[in-house]
Amino acid sequence: MTKKIILGTRGSELARAQARLVEKAIQAARPDTGIETRVIATQGDKARLLEPQAGRKGLFTAEIERALVARDIDLAVHSAKDLPSEMNPDAEIAAVLPRAPVDDVLVSKHPRGFASLPHGAVVATGSVRRKRQLLWKRADLKVIDLRGNVPTRLRKLANNDWEAILLAYAGLERLGLSPALGEISFNGSQFFVEILPREIFLPAGGQGIIAIQVRVNDQSTKAITDLVNDRETLLCLRAEREFLRLLQGDCNCPVGVLATINNETMKLRGQLFGDGSAAPQEAEVEGMSYDGEPLALRLLNVFPA
Repeated sequence: MTKKIILGTRGSELARAQARLVEKAIQAARPDTGIETRVIATQGDKARLLEPQAGRKGLFTAEIERALVARDIDLAVHSAKDLPSEMNPDAEIAAVLPRAPVDDVLVSKHPRGFASLPHGAVVATGSVRRKRQLLWKRADLKVIDLRGNVPTRLRKLANNDWEAILLAYAGLERLGLSPALGEISFNGSQFFVEILPREIFLPAGGQGIIAIQVRVNDQSTKAITDLVNDRETLLCLRAEREFLRLLQGDCNCPVGVLATINNETMKLRGQLFGDGSAAPQEAEVEGMSYDGEPLALRLLNVFPA
């Protein structure tokens, strides 16, 4: 029997692109499923200015989650890194699409890359993690705050006397601006793109992952999302989120964490910046792929108290 589901998403260009990827995946797996997309304005979308020090996790997800629990929508599509480590107990991440590249990228007005940025160059980012990573390797840089969706950030780079901004590879790629080419063109401006090394710029938990959230008791929708779920990506996401939960490290904690799986072995790497040092603490653990949550606790215990 044909089932119709209502998909909830933010209204940004990137969020809509991610929602289309979910819709396409579901329709490929279940052609008889009708899908209606409903755009929901979030607190983060409504805010004209966000204080840099204010906690931001949940600003772009809470209203969508509430609509899900209230049965106004059947599934919610999120950038996984936007979801707080503690969610509404009546909702769960039931599925994820295959992970996009996790890397951060430097989008610059000049072709020479991060190492060749001029002394004192202005680089903009909205992430405290990226700020600390930048200053760890280039203490001379002037790192300033950056807000807005991806197109807004690119416009700000074009219109300000900045050298570069930092963005996620996945967001650019999903907007059709492929970082792999080394250059992107946006609104008549040409920018150079450098993929930054993960050894330094370890990504945020969940970076590159599109999460599909459903009500915990909605078995019929879960049966559909199961068809599009990427098992290894979900296992990695659970491990990364558990590490952040144990650390109580949401958006304003300068922490990177990345899980990878090879032949059923998971490696979980963490990077944590403290208050007293420019350099981070770093550690890695490994174990069976299905043991992500215990691995997260092991990783946390490696770090000095």
